Amino acid sequence: VNDLDKINPIYQFSLKAFNTVFHKAIVWAESSEDLQGHITNLIEAVTYSVFLYTNQGLFEKDKLTFLAQTMFQILLRSKEIELLELDFLLRFTVEHTHKSSVDFLTPQSWSAIALMDEFRGLDRDIEGSPKRWKKWVDSECPEKEKFPQEWKNKSYLQKLIILRALRPDRMTYALRNFVEEKLGSKYVESTRMDLAKLYEDSSPATPVFFVLSPGVDPLKDVETLGKKLGFTIDSGKFHNISLGQGQEMVAEEALEEAATHGHWVILQNVHLVAKWLGTLEKLLEQYSKGSHSDFRVFISAEPAPTPEEHIIPQGILENSIKITSEPPTGVLANLHAALYNFDQDTLELCSRETEFKSILFSLCYFHTCVAERLKFGPQGWNRRYPFNTGDLTICVNVLYNYLEAHTKVLWEDLRYLFGEIMYGGHITDDWDRKLCHMYLEEFMSPAMLEGELALAPGFLAPPNLDYAGYHKYIDEMLPAESPVLYGLHPNAEIEFLTMTSENLFKTLLEMQPRNLLVGDESGQSPEEKVKNVLDDILEKLPEEFNMTEIMQKAAVRNPYVLVCFQECERMNLLIRAIRRSLKQLDLGLKGELTFSPDMEAQQSALLYDSVPDAWTSTLPNNVTQLDTWTQDLVLPAVVWLSGFFNPQSFLTAIMQCTARKNDWPLDKMCLTVDVTKKIREDYGHPPREGAYICGLYMEGARWDIQSGLIAEARLKDLTPAMPVIFVRAIPIDRQETKHIYECPVYKTKTRGPTYVWTFNLKSKEKSAKWVLAGVALLLAV
Repeated sequence: VNDLDKINPIYQFSLKAFNTVFHKAIVWAESSEDLQGHITNLIEAVTYSVFLYTNQGLFEKDKLTFLAQTMFQILLRSKEIELLELDFLLRFTVEHTHKSSVDFLTPQSWSAIALMDEFRGLDRDIEGSPKRWKKWVDSECPEKEKFPQEWKNKSYLQKLIILRALRPDRMTYALRNFVEEKLGSKYVESTRMDLAKLYEDSSPATPVFFVLSPGVDPLKDVETLGKKLGFTIDSGKFHNISLGQGQEMVAEEALEEAATHGHWVILQNVHLVAKWLGTLEKLLEQYSKGSHSDFRVFISAEPAPTPEEHIIPQGILENSIKITSEPPTGVLANLHAALYNFDQDTLELCSRETEFKSILFSLCYFHTCVAERLKFGPQGWNRRYPFNTGDLTICVNVLYNYLEAHTKVLWEDLRYLFGEIMYGGHITDDWDRKLCHMYLEEFMSPAMLEGELALAPGFLAPPNLDYAGYHKYIDEMLPAESPVLYGLHPNAEIEFLTMTSENLFKTLLEMQPRNLLVGDESGQSPEEKVKNVLDDILEKLPEEFNMTEIMQKAAVRNPYVLVCFQECERMNLLIRAIRRSLKQLDLGLKGELTFSPDMEAQQSALLYDSVPDAWTSTLPNNVTQLDTWTQDLVLPAVVWLSGFFNPQSFLTAIMQCTARKNDWPLDKMCLTVDVTKKIREDYGHPPREGAYICGLYMEGARWDIQSGLIAEARLKDLTPAMPVIFVRAIPIDRQETKHIYECPVYKTKTRGPTYVWTFNLKSKEKSAKWVLAGVALLLAV
């Protein structure tokens, strides 16, 4: 429990609170005649009480981390699992990628099983009976199915390791099942917040602290409970203060009065008054003793976006009962929630009832899509935005005014107001703006008035109904939750679940006690392990490029040669930085240099087998490409675009070379791409003009080599590799504009700031399909 502040500094718990929970648990533990039975009951009661107390203050995304960590520590202590196997499950380092021998496993999965010593022969078994394994890998919930062959006899932890290799997207479900089996089903059942019970646990010395999420107001429940118990604003026993803009004095007076006469005080949004928080901490401490027994404080605050920006004092957090309240998830719950902002009276407001109701319902669906799409990470939106119900209600007001003022529906104007101003006001990325606009084009058109508009496959915009009718329509007609409801491919969910499980294991690994992390069977200390990794990297680190020598080779300095020089210089800077930081860390480990926070972070990264932030994992491949290129400074036959520090400069060089050759003005040119049917090895020399590039992957769809068009992705193939692409420069006016999708190219899956260029790819489908599916090309996966 004490380690949870590593995940989020708002998770701070005091020993005093723990003590209270501990003693209460002993009181309600079941008694038993024999001693051993009694001890077992006590341990269970304490474990479960502490779990409930802690769990109510955690965000949904962190609950499984806490639960899994608790379970692993319990099982290690009772010797039910092996430390080495747990370390392997959490670390899961796949160093080399091997080509898969079976078509239903990706190279990453195949490489993971090829590297497991404890599971020798697994790759042979899969090759030997591919049908049985394919059936297992392709099943909807493989964690519930029996493993093929004798692998079904492995321990639960070993099965988790195999599952992490073959179906990483199912790990969160598998861990939940493991907890249920080992600790009991009550640990995985979702519990509703019971404010009345919380009130019993609170006291003048123990405030209730609500950790806020956008779109949720837990304080309405406090008002309702207050009314029940006779603490109301009218009776003067209930003080509700929203902090900010000089409300601190009001809050101080309210606290003093409430402590004396036994009132309730709500302090909303205390994160807005950073300077006053120290005073609040002292006041709560002061009134915790000798106050009226009915005195209660309820506090609410948003968590800081990063640990560095965290400002809530430790004393307030430790002494409070923390409660998180989060908005519902999924299209069904959110569509109902969006509609709850209105009522039958709203629907009858407008004289043009049919248009008003239809567009209002579409707006609710649009709001649900843009808000819920955030959970799919960068494939959903490039950046995160605080869309809220205020945006939705303002849009409905605008809609009402527009329909009353004009005789016909001005679709274009409405879409502009909703997409560029109301929702667009939050949006800072051009590609996200395009996505928002595309949603509105799809969800708002005259077709909806004819009853012919599908908001999602199998979900038609509803006919003219009353308020209750719309809620009923949602319950009866909305298809099951799936990325398809947002316009995304089902793979987006696999990607989202895989990333969730990767982050979960990364956090779990960092939460393990340091002394438990064994380097290997020889029982190395963490310092020895870091020293070994450090020496190994230093030994393999390539020499810097000799710039003077390389520059002398260049008779002509064309744009390509200049790009080569720039890349070599950047590579030298990186090699230098890595060498310097490793040598400093080495001196730090010897005790000859004071440890800095940077060195601490680097030591931690090397211990956990991850790449330190200051470096990049593509180093060896980059060096190989530059080595070859610097031999004679002739453009490689096929250029590995992902290997560049600055891929834009290479793509610009293609335009510059063509412009010089044909004497065309550079500002009137653009790049055009032809996706070939070949792979890198098929080419022996570069094209006469332009360049062949490779190393790109498509996310959200795939490239169909036969038809030469973008096509629907295959299930579970998340980022298929692209064939070699021929890039050349042409005058802008010769550019093909029909039947194309403007596809963004990003350096990595994080998208957003890693944008490189836009490639126009041929498409038979209209481009809205690919925009909503978040289709992009990536230089690294």
